Amino acid sequence: MSIKKNKVYRRTRYLLYKETLVDFNEHLWAFIGSFVGLATICYLHYQAFSQYDLTLLIGSFGASCVLIYGAIGSPLAQPKNLFFGHLISAVIGVSVYKLLGDYIWIAAPLAVSLSIIGMQMAKSLHPPGGATALIAVTGGSSITNLGYTYVLSPVLTGVTILFIAALLFNNIPHKRQYPVKSFILLHRIKRRKKR
Repeated sequence: MSIKKNKVYRRTRYLLYKETLVDFNEHLWAFIGSFVGLATICYLHYQAFSQYDLTLLIGSFGASCVLIYGAIGSPLAQPKNLFFGHLISAVIGVSVYKLLGDYIWIAAPLAVSLSIIGMQMAKSLHPPGGATALIAVTGGSSITNLGYTYVLSPVLTGVTILFIAALLFNNIPHKRQYPVKSFILLHRIKRRKKR
């Protein structure tokens, strides 16, 4: 009994120790990637396109940055999830607003709930997508007046900018790789099994 308890204690201690290690290189590249990706969107939003009254910055991009720069190994951070999660949610959010825009109290939760189901059906769950759907309903007149243009800009343009920055900055250090190859290989193996 004591040997078994000793092994459990050592494993637990190692896992806790491993989790508390600070990898400055990892943090540095997560910071640089997220800063450059979001700064590019912010610059375009506030400097380049503000005169045209175009919206390029939405809150869900902040949450996407956490995933695609800070948790690059997560299945939720992979490109398919990033793109489809936001796009599906944007389409659903705009559609729900067009149908029930006068009843925000029902439109907002319905948009988020339907976007979760849409992302699950497409096997592309990306948690910030729920915020994208919510913003489509509650974002104020600058967002709701866009209609389905919201899907293209700010959603598709912003996601594309974040993705390009993720490809650039997540692949500079040798220890980081985005998209994760094991995720790509797993996806290919699943496709071969279906044939």
